[in-house]
Amino acid sequence: MVDYKSLGLVNTREMFKRAINGGYAIPAFNFNNMEQLQAIIKASSELKSPVILQVSKGARNYANQTLLRYMAQGAVEYAKELGCKHPEIVLHLDHGDSFELCKSCIDFGFSSVMIDGSALPYDENVALTKKVVEYAHQFDVTVEGELGVLAGVEDDVVAEKSHYTKPEEVIDFVTKTGVDSLAISIGTSHGAYKFTPEQCTRDPKTGILVPPPLAFDVLDAIMKKLPGFPIVLHGSSSVPQEYVKMINEHGGKLPDAVGIPEEQLRKAAKSAVCKINIDSDSRLAFTAAVRKVFDEKPGEFDPRKYCGPARDLMTELYEHKIKEVLGSDNKLAQLD
Repeated sequence: MVDYKSLGLVNTREMFKRAINGGYAIPAFNFNNMEQLQAIIKASSELKSPVILQVSKGARNYANQTLLRYMAQGAVEYAKELGCKHPEIVLHLDHGDSFELCKSCIDFGFSSVMIDGSALPYDENVALTKKVVEYAHQFDVTVEGELGVLAGVEDDVVAEKSHYTKPEEVIDFVTKTGVDSLAISIGTSHGAYKFTPEQCTRDPKTGILVPPPLAFDVLDAIMKKLPGFPIVLHGSSSVPQEYVKMINEHGGKLPDAVGIPEEQLRKAAKSAVCKINIDSDSRLAFTAAVRKVFDEKPGEFDPRKYCGPARDLMTELYEHKIKEVLGSDNKLAQLD
């Protein structure tokens, strides 16, 4: 059993309270490799932002659970090296699909886990979520549950259609399970292709697809049922068109990739939405930078020469999200 506190990590409880009271959201960035982790820590440390390092089931398998633990510990020390004396870093399991996976992550030093039973019948979702909560809370690990289904593809999470969260279910779910935060469905979705062209309108000047707005009426209804309770948005990448363009100009093929407009995420961040998940945007930035190097320098074979520019572009992305979208800069409990 590894105590996450011995790694220098924190859970989400106090972090979320401050975010709700302060009208901002904590960035929850997924990472799959060292360069993504370096970029996340550099951006969050220099901007004095708390941050959630998210790891999916697939990413954990890819990294190896033991290496991942030391990467998280190293991230805390790297933040201090960058001048952040009191970093607030969470290691979080994203979309855990079983009690066994959540337990394993808790046992290996995760400070927060998500159990996603949203595809199950309601009573089964409640039972599974409650079981994870009861185990996690023994070790002061926080738990995120989910009601409603997001469409799209992200690692092992696949759903063709989304189903909005039902506000009439949230009080019962939170009360019966004891979860610390609740992921809801109000129109976000996973991946770089969040909407079909038929769901969107097309800007006549740019030709870019404009997605339908998020269902803020559903969010408002949920917040009325659960005043002050931490709400989470998954599938919140904006799919920056400059990265899509760069990828396509250098041999890629991402037609009509479209995400969530940042102004809608800014609005959500000022509400009880205190955690916003972003994954695809960093994948796009990484891929765009690597494709550019390969296209312009086809003889390059040193990974540092193409992963380095990718890391730099992701750092810029994370800084932008923290400062301009989520508003979490300069929000550490103890500013250095």
